[in-house]
Amino acid sequence: MLEIKTAKTRRGKRELEKRAPKLVESGKKTLILHGTKTSGVLNAVLTQIYQLKKESAVKYSRKNENIKPFESGGETSLEFFSLKTDCSIFVYGSHSKKRPDNLVIGRTYDHHIYDLVEVGVENFKPMESFTYDKKIAPKEGSKPLIAFIGEGFEHVEELKHLKEVLLDLLRGEVVENLNLAGVDRAYVCSAVSPNRVFFTHCALRLKKSGTIVPRMELVEIGPSMDLVIRRHRLPNEGLRKEAMKISREKPKKKEKNVKKDVLQGKIGNIYVPDQKIGEMALPNKSKGVKRERREAKRKNQGDEHAKRRKEDA
Repeated sequence: MLEIKTAKTRRGKRELEKRAPKLVESGKKTLILHGTKTSGVLNAVLTQIYQLKKESAVKYSRKNENIKPFESGGETSLEFFSLKTDCSIFVYGSHSKKRPDNLVIGRTYDHHIYDLVEVGVENFKPMESFTYDKKIAPKEGSKPLIAFIGEGFEHVEELKHLKEVLLDLLRGEVVENLNLAGVDRAYVCSAVSPNRVFFTHCALRLKKSGTIVPRMELVEIGPSMDLVIRRHRLPNEGLRKEAMKISREKPKKKEKNVKKDVLQGKIGNIYVPDQKIGEMALPNKSKGVKRERREAKRKNQGDEHAKRRKEDA
C-alpha cells in the first residue's frame, strides 16, 4: 500500500493540491519504464516515444522486476513511480518468449491504475531509416494532428479503447485555438484488422492551393510500427464516473423584467418612478418665479393683518 502523505507546511500543501485530481486538467505527463528484460527493438521504441514527448515525459532506464500491471499486487511499484513523478500516463516495455516486444500503455487516476492496453510491436522502423528534407522536420513541442482511419475504431471494443489511450498519450495539452501554421506534424493510425493498427509519424508540408486554406502533404519521417492488441482492461463503471466528472458552467444570473420572444427577440420592461416636480431644485431661478414668490409673500402678510384686526375687534 502507498503511504498517504500529509502536508506539514503551506508550500507542501500547495504542491499536493497541484498533484490532486482536477475537474479541468492541464497537460498530462508520460512515464516511460523498462521491464526485467527488453529487446533492442523495444529499447528503440521507448527511446523514440520519449523523443516525441520530450517536454512532457520522464524516462527511467533501470530495469524494474516488480512491475506487472495486469497482475494483482504488481502495480504497486508503478503507482509509486506515478506519484513520485506526477505522471498520469505510462508506457511500460517488456520482452519474453510468450509476449515478445510487449508494450503496455495505461492511464492512472489519482495515481492508481485506471485502465490498461497491451500491444505487441512488429515491423518497427526508426526515424533514422527515413530520408526527407530536414527543413520540414517538426519543431519540438508543436501540436500534432491525430488521424484515425478505419471503421474498427468506432465498432471494435479493443480498437475504441486503444484510440482513447493513444489520444491521451499523443495530443499533449488541450487548447481551444490553434494557428494553422503551427501544425507541422501528424500521427496516422490505420486499423488494418480488428486487432492490428499501423502507426506512423508524418511531417506536414504546406503548399499553395489557390485559396486561403493551403494544401497539405504528408511526408513520413518515422517512427512507424504495427501495434497488435493482446490484452486490455477497462476501468470499472464507478471509477469511470468519478474520473469523467466535468466542471459545471456557472448558471447565468437571472435578469429581472426581461423576457425573450421568438419574433421580437429580447424584450425588457423599464420602470420609471413618478417625478416630483415641485421638489426639484432649479439651477437658474427666473424672474417670473421671484415675482410669484413676492406676490405670495404679500398675500400672506395681508392675511395676517386681517386676522389681527379681527382679534382686536
